[in-house]
Amino acid sequence: MKARPLVMIPGPIELEPAVTEAMARPAKSHLAPSFMDAFARVLAGLRAVFEAPDAQPFVVAGSGTLAMEMAVANAVERGDRAVVVDTGYFSARMADILERHGAEVTRVSAALGAVPDLAEVERAVAEARPKVVTVTHVDTSTGVLAPVEAVARLAREHGALSIVDGVCSVGGELLRMGDWGVDLALTASQKALGAPPGLAIVVASKRAMDAWRARKTKVAAYYADFGAWLPIHEAYAAKKPAYFATPPVQLVEALDASLASLLAEGMPARVARHVRVARAFRAAWSALGLKTLPASDDVAAHTLSAVYYPPGVDASLVARVAEEGVVVAGGLHPDARTKYFRVGHMGATDASEALATVGAIERALGAPGAGVAAAQAVLGTRR
Repeated sequence: MKARPLVMIPGPIELEPAVTEAMARPAKSHLAPSFMDAFARVLAGLRAVFEAPDAQPFVVAGSGTLAMEMAVANAVERGDRAVVVDTGYFSARMADILERHGAEVTRVSAALGAVPDLAEVERAVAEARPKVVTVTHVDTSTGVLAPVEAVARLAREHGALSIVDGVCSVGGELLRMGDWGVDLALTASQKALGAPPGLAIVVASKRAMDAWRARKTKVAAYYADFGAWLPIHEAYAAKKPAYFATPPVQLVEALDASLASLLAEGMPARVARHVRVARAFRAAWSALGLKTLPASDDVAAHTLSAVYYPPGVDASLVARVAEEGVVVAGGLHPDARTKYFRVGHMGATDASEALATVGAIERALGAPGAGVAAAQAVLGTRR
């Protein structure tokens, strides 16, 4: 076994050496010219990753949940209506955040592992006439991939803002924020972007910023208010000093390093790699006779797998896989928490890590051979 385990959970993920090195640099001022240069590159890089050249990124210290709240707090006023496309645990969290900010929420749900029917979503939107429609691109609890482009189009057709929770998708799944008309998209640093945890990221379209400026009431969350952060981000984009709250210098520089690697690979190639690795994992699950939580490959994420334990196997499998040198995650969704496990395969995950993970799971199951062979057959192709 390696000196340390291979971390294959749905975030935090394994870091590339350049990212780790950025975290280890000596302390510096958040007003240092080199830091402002890094922040400016981060803002430009995020526009490229989100494919939203005219949008406004916000990068603040916090988790993905803060990014969710930041999007909601600036988009919603008390009494506004919202429709939530519900695909799992984090869709439910979005509904809770909306309600805490005074929105009247309609949830459109589906069976565990499925995506709500778009016709049902449209009926709910037509009836509620909401200000916002939210969708979780990849729900980390279920591994379900939602049709963001279709939901965003539907929202715009009905005059609503679209909010996309991309915490477990951005940097690994196809997202064309500008072309698809997404108004607010959000993520966190520790998943497919390939940086350490600690940064909440929200990207707002011009339409979303116009809606924020047209608010009748103040944003209820002081720290999450676009109004507090916009002058800071505009200053940093121009490489000028500004202050509202101290940014996490090393985390921003680590994100700068991870974005440099990501953009050097290129988003089309990066998405294609995630698709290929996901196909390899699916081939392995099939060869091992394991059933996945997503109802079909069409609604299965490319950034993680959610896999049911086989008959006679329980959550102790996670510990046995760890003994084989790989860390995977247990279940999260309350309706099936003890029935499945999750494997993250995002960011810089390559063929060797995928095969090592499948091999560890095979050994923990006492059934070595078939899964690795099936995964290798996929990884050996470039289709």
